[in-house]
Amino acid sequence: MQSFNTETDSAPAPESVDQTLIVGATGDLQPGACIRVELPGGDELAVYNVDGEFYATENFCPHKGAPLSEGVLCGHVIECGLHGWQFDVRNGECLTVPDRLKTYEVVVEDGLIKIIHRSR
Repeated sequence: MQSFNTETDSAPAPESVDQTLIVGATGDLQPGACIRVELPGGDELAVYNVDGEFYATENFCPHKGAPLSEGVLCGHVIECGLHGWQFDVRNGECLTVPDRLKTYEVVVEDGLIKIIHRSR
């Protein structure tokens, strides 16, 4: 008779939890500007103001790890200051090579910029 192992080797994945991080007031981040924000777990984000619309991506360029918050923002495109890789801040798509940044949901409520961070 054949036996079957009904136990799994891995525990079920925990459900993700949404956390809201207040970045600051909308007036504190001027159009065309970008700032660095640290998440509670230590990850860093870059938050951008593109003509009054706010976006957030991971802060480090996947090429050599340069901080994108120190790059040049032109419209919806952030250019890494180290080697010039360009990314669309709306969706994280790299315009230079086939690569992508992680993006984060940004909401504005009561004049505050908030990042919705999903953690596990």
